[in-house]
Amino acid sequence: MSGTYLGMPSFPKAAHEAVNDETLRGNLRHATHTIRGKRAKAVAEMADWAELRDAGARIKDHTLRHLDRYLVQLEESVTAAGGVVHWAADADEANRIVADLVKATGETEVVKVKSMATQEIGLNEALEAEGIHAYETDLAELIVQLGKDRPSHILVPAIHRNRGEIRDIFAREMSEWGRPAPEGLTDTPAELAEAARLHLREKFLRAKVGVSGANFMVAETGTLVVVESEGNGRMCLTLPETLISVVGIEKVVPTWRDLEVYLQTLPRSSTAERMNPYTSMWTGTADGDGPKEFHLVLLDNGRTDTLADEVGRQALRCIRCSACLNVCPVYERAGGHAYGSVYPGPIGAILSPQLRGTGSEIDASLPYASSLCGACYEVCPVAIDIPEVLVHLRERVVQGGEVVRDGNKVVLKPAKGHAAERAAMRAAGWAFAHPAALATGQRLASRTRRLHPRRLPGPGRAWSGTRELPTVPPEPFRDWWKRTHGGEDGAK
Repeated sequence: MSGTYLGMPSFPKAAHEAVNDETLRGNLRHATHTIRGKRAKAVAEMADWAELRDAGARIKDHTLRHLDRYLVQLEESVTAAGGVVHWAADADEANRIVADLVKATGETEVVKVKSMATQEIGLNEALEAEGIHAYETDLAELIVQLGKDRPSHILVPAIHRNRGEIRDIFAREMSEWGRPAPEGLTDTPAELAEAARLHLREKFLRAKVGVSGANFMVAETGTLVVVESEGNGRMCLTLPETLISVVGIEKVVPTWRDLEVYLQTLPRSSTAERMNPYTSMWTGTADGDGPKEFHLVLLDNGRTDTLADEVGRQALRCIRCSACLNVCPVYERAGGHAYGSVYPGPIGAILSPQLRGTGSEIDASLPYASSLCGACYEVCPVAIDIPEVLVHLRERVVQGGEVVRDGNKVVLKPAKGHAAERAAMRAAGWAFAHPAALATGQRLASRTRRLHPRRLPGPGRAWSGTRELPTVPPEPFRDWWKRTHGGEDGAK
């Protein structure tokens, strides 16, 4: 993944700062409560929602089991339709491919459809280093870009901004990127949208190269699908002469018919709409209609390694609806920036450590960025058991290992982990393996019970600040059993 977010502090440190920002918490609380309330109503209209959810999970699982076959079929279908397929093992290779394709056209500007994959690899920064300006055209992404900010939500990247802040950003920054904001701009949604529309219109009409991601790729036909709510994506997909799409390899589905499931569940889970306002589909190139050149960059960037993990691979089912963010009590209070990744919230807490590994401070802390309440699993339209994966990744961190690829093999590589927790678990394992030592420790704990503190010292003080430690009984269970059952050892 991109180095844009690496080097950040661990989640607890970043979240500690975020929860003290009252404006941020107010913005997040209002937005997430509004979105999840609307989503609940939209989903309740579907009598077969549970069946659609199960179908979505099964299609994804089947595709992931046979991913090699479907990717080859996809390449053949795209090529037959006039497109060109490129394979990128990591972010650097993907960025190099895109930059070379843009430079081959002689252009120095590109317009972009909202894309998580291009944010993941840091494409904008890579293109800027090559003298190429990338302009975001999604309204929320535009706000983030103009504000020199970072996305904090999958669906609504500028969810942490209120209308007044957006007005100030437009008035201050638009002139540096193109058409300035109108004089006397207010913070009413209609005026803000019109300012963005006028600003972007000149870029749509001027750009010769478009860059996109895709929500789905159909192996059967070579069709790519982008769903969006504003129409800006369609402008980027149809007006430029060259279209470059960067898509994670997990976005493929086997057949056209499979889209029927996701085009019902995705809009209801993300924007609480019965039907997506703009669904754009294209297959290769066509004379006189759309771009003359189409390039598909298939991105791995840690996905193959994630696929090797039997528990963690279910994260690759994700269709980026963001429903899990909107119900998560941790995300609501900490915001997306604390996750140190383009993928925030519960899905980011399991996806980022798998794509990037758990070697950094931020990635080792992400599996702990959850209360394990299970709300994320309940709303996931493809039934990703996020709590299960979180616990699985916590185990990996504690054990000090991460799954990595060594040539053609997948191995467990030592990582930093949580040293204190790992030491405590090893000590407990040793004690349980030595009954005499365990019995001695239990008797010692019982005899010194009056000296035990009611609160944990040091870093544990925050946890025990609202909880009392359990009281140690006056005698160990084994001693009680022998005393009350005629001296028989209860360990038989």
